[in-house]
Formats: sequence, structure tokens, C-alpha cells
Amino acid sequence: MSQRLHAPVVLPCDEPMSVLRDAVVDVDDAGRIVHVGPLAAAPATDAPTTEVPGLLMPGLVNTHAHTPLAVLRGMGGDLPLMRWLMEVIWPAEAKLDGGDVRAGMLAGSAEMLRGGVTTSAEMYFQCEHVVEAVLEIGSRVVLTPGIITAPGMERLGTWQQMRDAISRWIDADGLRFGPGERVELGYGPHAAYTLPTEAIVTTAGLAKERGALMHLHVAEAPGEDDAVRAEFGSVPAMLESTGSLGGRVLAAHAIQLSDADIAILARHDVAVAHCPGSNAKLAAGVARVADLRTAGVRMGLGTDSPASNDDLDLWEEQRLASLFARQRGADATALTAGAALAMATREGARALGRDDLGVLAPGAWADLVHVSLDDAAFVDPDDDEQLISNLVWASGARGVRDVWVAGEPVLADGALTRVDPGEVLAGARRVAAKVKA
Repeated sequence: MSQRLHAPVVLPCDEPMSVLRDAVVDVDDAGRIVHVGPLAAAPATDAPTTEVPGLLMPGLVNTHAHTPLAVLRGMGGDLPLMRWLMEVIWPAEAKLDGGDVRAGMLAGSAEMLRGGVTTSAEMYFQCEHVVEAVLEIGSRVVLTPGIITAPGMERLGTWQQMRDAISRWIDADGLRFGPGERVELGYGPHAAYTLPTEAIVTTAGLAKERGALMHLHVAEAPGEDDAVRAEFGSVPAMLESTGSLGGRVLAAHAIQLSDADIAILARHDVAVAHCPGSNAKLAAGVARVADLRTAGVRMGLGTDSPASNDDLDLWEEQRLASLFARQRGADATALTAGAALAMATREGARALGRDDLGVLAPGAWADLVHVSLDDAAFVDPDDDEQLISNLVWASGARGVRDVWVAGEPVLADGALTRVDPGEVLAGARRVAAKVKA
């Protein structure tokens, strides 16, 4: 159903980070935006108008997540990355069945929608159940089913079987499907240290053939990829020398990078999903955000797993990204509020190879968030620069009131519209109890 949304402030999250006053967003029957601009210059319409008493902006884009792990939140929370994975997470994941994955994805998606995150790039397993949860709750996903060789994962098949199952799924259903194209498929080879090089090389070829995203962990923590470094010099060097770049590639984390590595990423237009909260909690290091941005590398923000973060709050990631970038370079301008907000919206979508998300513009999907300005966080909402600063640094997730995906309300006055939150929570807790039993 076509509609017009009218708000005192509309923040399109375009290149200049415009602030539109007394503005409208018009949405067509398919759930796409057809017009954005001041009410005074808006075209006439017979569509019903919804008055939004605050700020309208695009839905946030979480560029790297393992959301079903919401059911394992807090387990092994004081361990470094490799011990956390091998001693706690992988053994626990081996106990999860399809229903457990669905329950975890529902719980995590509910949390993200309440925080204004409409799209997440997911790497996980038993992904038909991830899709079930997304279509049930009404969010959006760029889904890259995991390909891995790790303890406990043998039950899911060989890496060849995992890889080929993704190709069959894409060939059967297409890259995008579901109401409002809520699901996009890609490939998720886990990492160079959990797969033979052949697995990544052949997966990259299949992804290129289909125009699909290849999403993998790159250089997250010291020591994880020593064998690859011994043979190739670094993971980016391996990817380049084996011809695995040149398609749509998203490198999650990308912390332990040399200048040469950054040049490789820039040369092949590899995007980076920056996950400052998870990186800090696991003591994996601090990404070279300023250097990557200077090199022209596309960058978005990610939460990583709710078992390693331990939340799915992309507003917190904006603040952490800016704080760490400023500290690393001793430069208070290294990542401004506007730049951090762009990484969580427009630039995050660009990192996924999507120009129809993360921005309010004609042709984009009407994935929208209403943030209340009736909050002490906004001390002068009439000042454009201060408004953005207050939004990023002071308001964040608590200000989110309403969310639309493809023009459909999925959060109304803070309440999920499609699922019972009590049932979602109970389902997640049942799985957590099962894993510990």
C-alpha cells in the first residue's frame, strides 16, 4: 500500500548528510521509496499520510553478524578468540538443531529491530531456519551460509557439500527472494584458518559467476592465520595471488593488516566489516579504520556474534568505532559522528554491494526508522550539526520508536508487530538451557 510519512526531521543519510526539515518520504505499493524532500515541494498524492513526531532515517545495516548465537550469549565471555571458539562456542554450536537456530535468529532479530537495525549480513548454518525467522519477524538479511571445517561441524557435511548447497539454493531461488526481497543469498567461507585454500578459491569462483557476495573472516586476531602467513605472507596476499578477489568480497574484522594488505583490499575493491565491540572484548586488536578509509576501502559496521559482543546494538558500534579511531591516531577528527552514522547506514550498505539500502532516496527500499526527539539527548534539535552529534553520541537505540521494512511496520511504538516477544524470549531461553544440559 502506497503511503506518505511526514516528519519534522528527515535524515536521508546521503553523501552530504543532509538534514531535511518538515519533510516527507513517499513509498509505493511495492515498498520502495519514490520521493524524499521538504513537504512544501512534495508532489501531490492521494496516499494516506502518517505523521511521525520525530526524526525519520534509514534502517541501520549490520554488516557482520552470527545472530542465531544469541542463545549462547555470555558463554566463555572472558576467553581470547581461539580458546573461546574451540573450547566453548564450537562445542555448544554442535548441539543446535534447526529449531534452535530459528529461535536464536528470532531473538536476535527482535533485538536488532528494537534498535533500528533493519538489515544484517549473516554467516551461519542450517540457514533455511534463519530465513524462516527473518520472514516471520519481517526484517531483512544478506545471508551467507557458512562453509567451515571445525570440530563438531562434521555433522553439517564437508566443505564441498556446504559450498555446493549454496550454489544450488541460489540457482533455484535466485540471489534475492521473499516479500520486499527480504532475503539475499551469498557465500560464507568462514576463514583461511578453518578451510583449505582450495575451498576459498573455488567458492570465490562460484560467487563471481553468480554475482553473489563472498563474506569471510580476515586477519581478525594475532596467530590465527600463521600457516597462511607462512605460505603467502598474509590472507589478503593469499586471496590476491589465488585470483579469489575481483568479485563482491566482504572481509570481516580485517584488523591485523600491513600497508601492503590495505593496498590489496583497495586495489580489488574489497569491503571491510568493522566490529569494534567484539574485537575489543576478545582482545583481537584495533582495526586501522583511518588508514582503510584514506585508502578508499568501503567500510561498514558490524556487531559480530551476540555471544562475543554481547549485544546487537549498532549505535554502540558507531560510538566505539569513533572512539577507537580517535584514540589510535590521537586525532579527534578521525571518525566524526556523521562518518560513523554513514558507516552504519549508507556505507554499510555499500560494503554489502547494495545501493538500495541504508539511504532514503528514490528507488531504495523503504526501510525506515523513527527516532524520538523528545529526549534529553537532543538539547538543540534545531541545530543540524548538533542533532547528528546528539543522535550518535547520546541517543542511540533508546530513541527508536518505530521501524518499517519495505514500507511495512515491523516495530510500532517500541512493540514488535509480527511476533510475540514473550514467546521469542522463552524460545531462546529453552535453547540456552538445552545447550547447558
